[in-house]
Amino acid sequence: MAEHTHDGGTHQHAHTHDGGTHQASDQQGRLNLHEDADNAVDMWDGMYRERPKIWSGNPNPQLVAEAAGLKPGTALDLGCGEGGDAIWLARQGWTVTAMDVSAVALERGADHAAQSGQQDSITWQQQDLADWTPEPAFDLVSAQFLHSPLLPWRDSTAKAAAAVAPGGTLLIVGHHPHGLAPWGHHHAPGMFFTPDELAEALGLEGGPWSVDVAEARQRTIDDPDGNPATILDTVLRATRRH
Repeated sequence: MAEHTHDGGTHQHAHTHDGGTHQASDQQGRLNLHEDADNAVDMWDGMYRERPKIWSGNPNPQLVAEAAGLKPGTALDLGCGEGGDAIWLARQGWTVTAMDVSAVALERGADHAAQSGQQDSITWQQQDLADWTPEPAFDLVSAQFLHSPLLPWRDSTAKAAAAVAPGGTLLIVGHHPHGLAPWGHHHAPGMFFTPDELAEALGLEGGPWSVDVAEARQRTIDDPDGNPATILDTVLRATRRH
């Protein structure tokens, strides 16, 4: 589903980037996202079929930073892509549901999980987020770079929040709208969000939520010419109190 991101892989419709080397492909516009496809399945399956491996296989760095100290339980990895994030979570002791719209991505993720010995800790689920009705069942919901031309970020992030169980953690990471200078012309306006925009859209001020982290965080990656470039991630971690 989305890398937009995945790396761990993640896009919305979901797929994600891992924030590592795999991210370069999507962020730099080097992959054809098949935006003229009739549906999300065709779009993301088409992207994955362009290469035998899209993402690096490493987990998203903000996931590692924010989830490393959490007590393992049940986790939902939205837009799991080729499974880097899901496999990392399983290695930390989580029981993971890895969800993506792309059957191609899910098959690769399952293969990678088997190779790493984590196949028994991960359930792979094909699902278009646009058609998904979440239930508050997970101790951790991770939505890494769920950027898609087919599903507004306000819709995908709201569904992520709705899947968090009482006492659980919501972790959303996305591209900051002012932090993609080398590749900004490849993306439609309004696809990305600031921490304040995200918190406001989700209604996290007050109510059942406690916001633990809401910030723009710098990260260094390679630009299209292979030179170091600084980008901004929007990082939000919140706890559902009840």
